[in-house]
Amino acid sequence: MLIRLLRTYLRRYRWLLLAVVGLQAVQVVASLWLPSLNADIIDIGVRNGDTGYIWRHGLWMLGFSVVQIVFSIAAVYYGSKAAMAFGRDVRSALFHKVTDFSAREVAHFGAPSLITRVTNDVQQVQTLVYMTCTLLIAAPLTAIGGLVMALREDVELTWILAVAIPVLVISIGNVIYRMVPTFRRMQERIDEMNGVLREQITGIRVVRAFVREPYEVERFATDNDLLTRTALRGGRLMGLMFPTVTAIVNVSSVAVVWFGAERVNTGDLQVGALIAFLTYLTQILMAVMLATYMAALVPRAAVSSERINEVLDTPSSIAPPDSPVAPAAGEVGVRVDDVGFRYPGAEHSVLDGVSFTAAKGTTTAIIGSTGSGKTTLVNLLARLLDATSGTVQMNGVDVRDLAPEVLWQRIGLVPQRPYLFGGTVASNLRYGKPDATDDEMWAALETAQAADFVRAMGGLEAHIAQGGSNVSGGQRQRLAIARALVRRPDVYVFDDSFSALDMATDARLRAALSTYAADAVQVVVAQRVSSIRGADQILVLEDGEPVGLGTHDQLMATCPTYQEIVNSQLTADEAAGVAG
Repeated sequence: MLIRLLRTYLRRYRWLLLAVVGLQAVQVVASLWLPSLNADIIDIGVRNGDTGYIWRHGLWMLGFSVVQIVFSIAAVYYGSKAAMAFGRDVRSALFHKVTDFSAREVAHFGAPSLITRVTNDVQQVQTLVYMTCTLLIAAPLTAIGGLVMALREDVELTWILAVAIPVLVISIGNVIYRMVPTFRRMQERIDEMNGVLREQITGIRVVRAFVREPYEVERFATDNDLLTRTALRGGRLMGLMFPTVTAIVNVSSVAVVWFGAERVNTGDLQVGALIAFLTYLTQILMAVMLATYMAALVPRAAVSSERINEVLDTPSSIAPPDSPVAPAAGEVGVRVDDVGFRYPGAEHSVLDGVSFTAAKGTTTAIIGSTGSGKTTLVNLLARLLDATSGTVQMNGVDVRDLAPEVLWQRIGLVPQRPYLFGGTVASNLRYGKPDATDDEMWAALETAQAADFVRAMGGLEAHIAQGGSNVSGGQRQRLAIARALVRRPDVYVFDDSFSALDMATDARLRAALSTYAADAVQVVVAQRVSSIRGADQILVLEDGEPVGLGTHDQLMATCPTYQEIVNSQLTADEAAGVAG
């Protein structure tokens, strides 16, 4: 998974990566020549008292040091550029993939997990790419080059390397093997804690209203403790690596000095060569240490890459058709024919056998008890979900044969929970129509009964906080309605969009809609009978099945379920002066 992700998104930066390899190779060669030059200064210049030799070779060392610094800086710069571009591309791919998901895929992964994958998981892989470009590429070059240079200085002492390197690899490999499952659990713990935190922040008013702060604090603390314990375990394992490496490096250095001193004493090895060999030993083992440090990053990056690829490899259940069909010009209408829907793995269908036809200029209302499938039916109309049986036709064409963009342009949807984006009133209305003029937006606001409070706020450029938190629930609903109205679609879908409105505002809005949307289809989901009793037809759902279809008067005469709903609201309706 990790290799596939890296190969896919680093391919376009292969020239940058080649440049990094070249730059790192030059700086490694420069760093490897320094101990040899230092040995010559000691064995020839210092031993013979040749000051000129010392100065000449000292200047060479200075020159090699400058080359090492310059090329190292350039390698880090281009490596960072490749790593940051990689992270940007992966985040972009994830974002576009998630925005193409249907409600089914979003529910499957969960919003907290998707947020973690787009941010934290991408960061883990991006860090691996960055560290690879800045450290890992130099490590094998240093290890191989250092081994060659060490052999040039003294072959007899290389047995120490033959022992130290395998011991180091085996020790660190054992630690890394135990780190993989720990990091996998840690990413899952982050998902869980993000889910709890997001839920608590979103529902903070409910928490306070029911005085559940102590319970929520304990709930968060439980998940936080689980994440902390998992992170500590991973941290302990990672912390074990560096003392292990340091111990092996120090023991190896002592061995070189111990056995090298004997060879210096017998005249088989010069002091400068011993110092150079010790330096090369340190460089080699430090290179191995850097490689093991990188190896410590690999397990977590591998887990993150699996989670990233899981999202990227998940096809959306709302796939665009191979050969999109264009809707007939001038034809406006909705036809639902024996539609059923069942979530994967569910025992029972959410909807079953739903049929109705909504013609241009008519209003079709949908009513039923909570959980009867009203919102699911709305999602099928807008193709946020695909029916598992039957067909949904929009303007004479099956919605699955329409390009999603074409379908959504012909629908003005006001969801059950209206959401406003941070910005202004105008920027939110232009989500419905990007090129909407001020006159068009004011016309939509007038119809939605929102013009008065928008003027009081300061007009179209009035500030809207994220989520619409600086306006009331009723104002948020009316702005969401205006956003759908401004695009003038063929079909308006109102999913319980009048619930926060008082009776008088509701009546004025419905009266204005009858004129504003006279050439369109209106599909209205409602809980209040007063909002829909004037509809051309009313569909009554019970446990996902249609139990009545007709006008208010017809259903009062033939549908017991509708009668029950009306009778439960009769007193409230009469008190509001709603006429039958």
